[in-house]
Amino acid sequence: MRYTVQIVGVGGQGVLLASMVLGTAAMRGGHEVSMSEIHGMAQRGGSVISTLRFGDDVISPLESTGGADLIMGFEPVETCRYLSLGNKKTFVLMNLDPTYPSMVAAGFEEYPAIQGLVDSVKKITPNLKTIEATKVAVSAGKAIAANAVMIGAVAAVKGFPLKKELLKEVLLETVPEKSKDLNSKAFDMGYELI
Repeated sequence: MRYTVQIVGVGGQGVLLASMVLGTAAMRGGHEVSMSEIHGMAQRGGSVISTLRFGDDVISPLESTGGADLIMGFEPVETCRYLSLGNKKTFVLMNLDPTYPSMVAAGFEEYPAIQGLVDSVKKITPNLKTIEATKVAVSAGKAIAANAVMIGAVAAVKGFPLKKELLKEVLLETVPEKSKDLNSKAFDMGYELI
């Protein structure tokens, strides 16, 4: 068994925390794990991608184009940008809450219509689940817990090989003590939505 997760988003959304949680959980689950991340302009809201591969005989931290089992998209445009990493069988978990680039925020460019982005994903794979992770996190207590919502949602993805309890345990060990309750609630809400 080998499983590849491509986690994509922009700087500040918790992509790297999510990859750390999933990778640690995979190791604790007895799998070989290999990870790679690219976060060049992440501090300025730039594109961030983390590849997590785990299972048997995992050697390279990179996956071939079209080889992802799961694309975990923290941001709608970034999810679409990296669709080539998957194929028609790839499961896509897509957060519908956008993070506007500076040119959009300044009014020089327009952000694409969310429904158009969703339709673009559906042309590639029917295996799409959407979630408004930031809105769910706000209802849990704070927007910063959106990554916990996404991790909880991944735990509910059909065929995902890591157990919900293990993912939640690692998440709560990783976040600061003062935010454990918030992240626990956000994780559970994400799981229930999927």
